[in-house]
Amino acid sequence: QVHLVESGGGLAQAGGSLRLSCTASGSIFKFNTMLLCWYRQAAGKQRELVASITGGGSTSYADSVKGRFTIARDNARNMVDLRMASLKPEDTAVYYCYTEGLSTGYLGVWGQGTLVTVSS
Repeated sequence: QVHLVESGGGLAQAGGSLRLSCTASGSIFKFNTMLLCWYRQAAGKQRELVASITGGGSTSYADSVKGRFTIARDNARNMVDLRMASLKPEDTAVYYCYTEGLSTGYLGVWGQGTLVTVSS
């Protein structure tokens, strides 16, 4: 099994920055080929895709975070980061790490989530 653990959430002021990290552990095979994503879910709203990065390094972002957030993977450490800048109160949410690939049988695996709160 593959397990994901997020860290780095917390409180930030509007306009500030935070960096989230997600570390994968367990029965990992070819981490460098796995799809890695960050989702978020605000209170009372559906979970939404924030950013993704493929094994080849291609990235994709939600329109609401383009130019402010950056997703990056570290295959040597089985990690994926989400660097968040110019934070807005509407970025407040629980952020979840997600992966799928050969190691997961191409089934999705979620982390437990980390709370990001942005104050105005």
